[in-house]
Amino acid sequence: TYLRFAHTHYKNNHNNHYNNMKFSMLAIAATAMSANGFAVTRPASFSRGQALNSAAVEVDAKAALATAANEARGLALDSIAAAHSGHMGLPLGAAEVGAVLYGSQMSYNADDPQWMNRDRFILSAGHGSMFLYSWLNLAGFDLPIEELKNFRQHHSMTPGHPEFPNSEHNTPGIECTTGPLGQGVANAVGFAASEKMAEAVYNTEDHTIFDHHIFALAGDGCFQEGVSAESACFAAHEKLDNLIVLYDANEVTLDKMAEYTQSEDIIARYEAYGWETFDIDGHDLEAVEAAISAAKANNNGKPKFIKCNTIIGKGMEETEGTNAAHGEAGIPYVDKAKVSMGIPEGEKWYVSEGTRDYFADVKAKNIETYNEWQKTYAAWTEANPELAKQLTDAIEDNVMSAEEMIKTIPEMDTAPEATRVSGMKAINEISKIVPHYISGSADLHGSTRNYINDGGNFGSGLDKTYAGKNLYFGIREHAMGSILNGFGYHGLFKASGSTFAVFVDYFRPTIRVAALAELNRVSWILTHDSIGVGEDGPTHQPVETVSGLRVFPNVDVYRPGDAEETVAAFVSSVTRKDGPTALVFSRQNMDQNDAVPAMERREGALKGAYIAKKETEDLEVVIMATGSEVQHALKAAADMPGARVVSMPCMEAFERQSAEYKESVIPSSCPKKIAMEAGVDGLWYKYADKVVGVNRFGFSAPGDIVMKELGMTPENLKEQIASM
Repeated sequence: TYLRFAHTHYKNNHNNHYNNMKFSMLAIAATAMSANGFAVTRPASFSRGQALNSAAVEVDAKAALATAANEARGLALDSIAAAHSGHMGLPLGAAEVGAVLYGSQMSYNADDPQWMNRDRFILSAGHGSMFLYSWLNLAGFDLPIEELKNFRQHHSMTPGHPEFPNSEHNTPGIECTTGPLGQGVANAVGFAASEKMAEAVYNTEDHTIFDHHIFALAGDGCFQEGVSAESACFAAHEKLDNLIVLYDANEVTLDKMAEYTQSEDIIARYEAYGWETFDIDGHDLEAVEAAISAAKANNNGKPKFIKCNTIIGKGMEETEGTNAAHGEAGIPYVDKAKVSMGIPEGEKWYVSEGTRDYFADVKAKNIETYNEWQKTYAAWTEANPELAKQLTDAIEDNVMSAEEMIKTIPEMDTAPEATRVSGMKAINEISKIVPHYISGSADLHGSTRNYINDGGNFGSGLDKTYAGKNLYFGIREHAMGSILNGFGYHGLFKASGSTFAVFVDYFRPTIRVAALAELNRVSWILTHDSIGVGEDGPTHQPVETVSGLRVFPNVDVYRPGDAEETVAAFVSSVTRKDGPTALVFSRQNMDQNDAVPAMERREGALKGAYIAKKETEDLEVVIMATGSEVQHALKAAADMPGARVVSMPCMEAFERQSAEYKESVIPSSCPKKIAMEAGVDGLWYKYADKVVGVNRFGFSAPGDIVMKELGMTPENLKEQIASM
């Protein structure tokens, strides 16, 4: 179904805001075309589609939702006014969208916000967070009015932008950390892909336990950011028809009216991608209901894009329709605006008894649907005990301990090889131990070597199925990072993605958000890690990249020095509980430190650093190295009886060790400490007095020549030690 509604507006040449906005009355007729009307009552059934189905639009439901929309506006206004900070535009402009989603169309249980088959809602335009907090309160989630009153305050459950539950916040109903525009749209694609995968892996002919939808609400800024375009292409290509993106099209950005910076036909753009599109009056409850109902009902292989034409800051005549409505400029007009919306004068954070009663009924009907689903789930569990255990382990993030896992994986016992090759062996062992582990690449599987053998390929068409463990993202690193985060937020799979290390800056914003959200289910496989890349030259030779990753809080960066350390790095990435991991691997071959038993290397790497060669006389110098430079340190120390070599594959893991352990590895009493890495040297001075690094860009030549010319040799290291 393609619904198009006429949208016209008139601008005042003096104050540049909308005086009027008219919409076609075709919205009324569109309701009759929808599969579902306002879902006020839901017959109990295991089928969510049947449970949500209702006959026609009921007048009382429409009136209740219209009232709820205005009261949600009031909650947002009072909270922003109290904080003297926030963004009014979206909560006021998209209130009818929220009313239909939470009051009619979404399936959720506010008493069990982690229900695995709930519909997911992502507020991509995270600056409008009071939209989300208001609707969570009205819908009955455990987010009391007192927390709305504490909007943007220290230790509140209502931070300035929505934050996925983590060590700082645990707000029920928040599915995703958003704020950087465009990320939420791309995250939603990851959610949708994860849901499709869950359907394929866990549903059976007799029982459907996964069939939910993913909703995202986004604004102009989200669609101007390129990551939304990358992810939209992926979503359409893989036919993610469980994804519904709602565009709050208010024709305003922060600085100017949107016409100042955009003139595209976004409907035509999304149709060209392969999406099904709708163009509606975002303030017409019937039109919103009809479009969302149709979008949910049509499993046609196309993701859905609903352009909701709205007035930013609707209800506050002094600012509505202008860029002034975006932020808190309307605070002086809050009381007047609330009265115009029908909120009793003088009332703060007002919610009528009728609205509470309406949402109590919605909650009760949602619980009926939830209870019927529980019966289906119980029957599925009884019929599929092994699959049920796998799902429980996936949801609860149950994996064997790192200490046990490193003992389970066979020793590598290999000749010199690149750690990307060692990684290929390790990832396939990990896949056997962790069945919900998946991986993908930005068109570089042949180089990054992270393909899961016998795992199948994810997607639609060709040799792909939704049960496939290998994702092909195309040359879309930014979308890859966001989609991986979406998998992490969705909470059913552990996901990794690969590219060359030098291209990490294409998706660096997604790494930051993953770190902030403490997404331990996400990791990145970054190969071709240094100037050792060689002939491709400085455009492909990272020197600053690894240190640039290490400065992120909550991110573990592993740059292993041989095959056994690579195993430990992979094990750490799937057993961590408090953040994501970057796995940084070499293109070129590296020696194996066979003088140290394999298990000692694995155990030591899990601790971040360990003694790779112990001195045979009084300790005179500690030589620290990581990655491909460990072999140089070992060679340099071979004829130095007072030298200790410390391999440090992960600074972050080392920092978490006890003071006693750290002192045992790098004694403070040692008079000389030197470090070596083929990259910028700044971070190493925390441990070393002198660093042999690369503080310049490389050049095009065979890798061994680049390494030699820039000082990455045992001979140069010995000279530098002698000069100390």
